[in-house]
Amino acid sequence: MAPEQMAEGSEGSGSSGAGGPQPPARPLDAIDLDILQMLQADGRASIRSVAERVHVSRANAYARINRLLEDGVIRGFGARVDHERAGQGTSAYITLKIVQNSWRTVREQLRQLPGASHIALVGGDFDVLLLVHTPDNKALRELVLTRLQNMPEVLSTRTLLVFEEEDLEPQG
Repeated sequence: MAPEQMAEGSEGSGSSGAGGPQPPARPLDAIDLDILQMLQADGRASIRSVAERVHVSRANAYARINRLLEDGVIRGFGARVDHERAGQGTSAYITLKIVQNSWRTVREQLRQLPGASHIALVGGDFDVLLLVHTPDNKALRELVLTRLQNMPEVLSTRTLLVFEEEDLEPQG
């Protein structure tokens, strides 16, 4: 990673899932937390601007960001997308009840779905909460009725259509 270009990679080394358990992250201090807040607000911030904002040297800022990446605290850098403007105007949360002990298999299948944005194993009346973005209702219907309900591990689904959504931006 070039010192002035942190937004090049889209995947950090600490993504959850495959690769086994990670060692615990090292404790974060106030400067680390300030760096995280700044990068959440602007993942394209330069090392120099980060260093100036948190009052450390560029070398220190670079080392801290690399440690946060190595520890998996920062999982990657990406763009916040307006799904509607990007041609994905239909959004829905889909709840799934799945066969007991099939989470890992289901998770891998859900990762492959077009438009899947967030997957969570949850406790309560259902097992999995899935957020999807599709071009239209027809594509959503196809995803639910053909792709999801044909998975042998999926016992039932429930679709909650999103009428309006807003990503909460970090306070800066």
